[in-house]
Amino acid sequence: MFNLILFGPPGSGKGTQSEKLIAKYGLKHLSTGDLLRSEIAQQTPLGIEAKKIMDKGQLVPDEVVIGMISSSLDANPDAKGFLFDGFPRTAAQAEALDKLLKLKKTEIKVMLALEVGEEELVRRLLKRGETSSRSDDTNETVIRARIAVYHSKTTAVAEYYKSFDKAVYLKGEGTVDEIFERISAEIDTRL
Repeated sequence: MFNLILFGPPGSGKGTQSEKLIAKYGLKHLSTGDLLRSEIAQQTPLGIEAKKIMDKGQLVPDEVVIGMISSSLDANPDAKGFLFDGFPRTAAQAEALDKLLKLKKTEIKVMLALEVGEEELVRRLLKRGETSSRSDDTNETVIRARIAVYHSKTTAVAEYYKSFDKAVYLKGEGTVDEIFERISAEIDTRL
């Protein structure tokens, strides 16, 4: 099983590249946001618990998110691997994910981080804001704040995976196909 984490700040192209990776490698996309919405919609015990917490304006605890990931792994026993999107976001979450995967007799093979300059990110997000209904993509101050939060919170995750020689930083600028070729080359060396 090939499990990978695709990292990058808002506007780095994770969504675009995820779609291409899923198509090429047959990975199961595992977005914690999608998982939460699905569990809530299905009114599972985890979903009911998560909704109560979210309704209070609080963050869903790591153990609930890990429980949802565990359920998703169990529900897809024939998956070739998983592409983790939006998780882990802290070193504690990375450790919890590694423990869960070890129990399932698998592991994260690589964490790929797309690196894009701040001005390029701002340009991409403002452009996306013209066509998407996302209000957080139309305000440059909000965009820069989101980028700063990404850098302050996720650096610890990258450092965690770097300590296991699993973090790879890739240039996230260029054409979609050029970036995809860089990502694919890194994956292919680990398959």
